[in-house]
Amino acid sequence: MNSLGLSIILKRGCFCAKETIYVNNTKYYLIENLGQGGFSVVDLVENAHTKKKYALKKIICHAIEDQKNALREIEITNQLKHDNIIKIIDSTFKGSADIVINTISEIFIVLPYFPRGTLANYLEIRGTTNHHLSVNEICTTFSKICDAVRCMHEFKPEPIAHRDLKTANICLTDSLQPVIIDLGSATEARVKICGSQEAQQLQDLAAERCSMPYRAPELFNVESYCMIDERTDIWSLGCILYAMCYFKSPFDTVHERGDSVALAVLSGNIHFPEENAPYPEELHDLIKFILKVQPSERPFIYSVLSKTQELLSKVEMRV
Repeated sequence: MNSLGLSIILKRGCFCAKETIYVNNTKYYLIENLGQGGFSVVDLVENAHTKKKYALKKIICHAIEDQKNALREIEITNQLKHDNIIKIIDSTFKGSADIVINTISEIFIVLPYFPRGTLANYLEIRGTTNHHLSVNEICTTFSKICDAVRCMHEFKPEPIAHRDLKTANICLTDSLQPVIIDLGSATEARVKICGSQEAQQLQDLAAERCSMPYRAPELFNVESYCMIDERTDIWSLGCILYAMCYFKSPFDTVHERGDSVALAVLSGNIHFPEENAPYPEELHDLIKFILKVQPSERPFIYSVLSKTQELLSKVEMRV
């Protein structure tokens, strides 16, 4: 046996031993990787004592700013109290981030585990058989998502914008209740841009942290003097509502073709499938009401909620 193999056995005990992770004083066993993004890794873990499963998010911080952003995510998530927003079970960080190269810290966040996965997974499965959701199912679920967003937009002292709302950032409980996750991009919603440098900084940040097929038009081309507000989330909600009807964002196909999503978004042209369209004109009208290219013409969350509930009432009366 070579020295490398021996060192692995000495470190882990044996090849079959479960990898263990401690978050504060709680011991977890690593089961499998659930996924990873540009800034974090999410693993499925099991509490060594209770045997209950959780999702463990690990954020690697290469600098002080990374660590501040990760701790800000924890702070914002803990402050938002809503049934349809993810709750943190526990968190900690190890090491200390510094500007010095190779000096890193790791943030660990223990989160609920949702075996059903995300709304994106659910829609993808239904899309393979063209099994559309009913208008009642869409409006009921969308209303709950909107109410969670309302909680963010009403946050005091300043409104919070999620800035990366998409079907992949909405988990589903066993009873198919939506839960908004991943507040890593969440920030103060209202940003005053004064000058081209600030505009470019926000545009670069949006390109890095906001998924393209759900990104608001004003974040593709940030004006040098403007006010960005919580209505960036409203655009994303419109894309989510469209995806709940037709399985994908209205700009996903553009993205998959490799064409310019920015041009498609800024054009404001929303195409609705004509063949086998199972939805009433009122639902299409709601999507168009939300997806206004000009932020000043786009509604706030209260109007979106009101119109969604109004449509839901009409649907229930027809049944």
